[in-house]
Amino acid sequence: MHQAIWLYINLPRCTVRAAKKKNGFRESNERLEYLGDAILGAAVADYLFKKYPFKDEGFLTEIRSRIVNRESLNHLAKKIGVAAIVQFDNKNIQLQNVILGNTLEALVGAIYLDKGYLRTKKFVLDKLIQPYFDLEVVVNSNSNHKSKVIEWAQRNNKEIRFEVEEIKKGRHSREFSAQVYLGDEAFGQGFGLSKKKAEQDAAEKTCQLLNI
Repeated sequence: MHQAIWLYINLPRCTVRAAKKKNGFRESNERLEYLGDAILGAAVADYLFKKYPFKDEGFLTEIRSRIVNRESLNHLAKKIGVAAIVQFDNKNIQLQNVILGNTLEALVGAIYLDKGYLRTKKFVLDKLIQPYFDLEVVVNSNSNHKSKVIEWAQRNNKEIRFEVEEIKKGRHSREFSAQVYLGDEAFGQGFGLSKKKAEQDAAEKTCQLLNI
């Protein structure tokens, strides 16, 4: 049984509470995503701070970003079976990639509202981070994919450009989509909560396509 299904079954108050009206308004997934994003980031930051006591702020920020970025959360959500408890258009791969990571954040936010920070942090570390992330691999990976693909284009005399557009997710939430073009040919498409992250995501996928 997928962990997400196990969580759904064993936290009924959490899932019901998210759908009930509070103080006259209905709690939205976007608000839960906002909350879950903050709690997830805080839990990972606390974990890294204690695990690497002699590393500086720049190192800790970079490693946290590699763990909780949009692409990473989308992959994690797929692994734990979030797709099994979400209804979406299977034909729209772009929408699916966005929804799964967002749903995972909303789930973390809902757990926090129902169980509090300490229980939520334990869930994040025990069920999400430690089973699915090899920190040695995360630390040693080169995340500056944009520089890599630009250098490749220069070596091969290719014109490269990044086209970025904003995706509105709601009144108070937005995401960005980036597309890499080499000449007139489209390569990797990426997503992120900032233009920079979307470009990095698109560049990473382009590197994979080019076997860089």
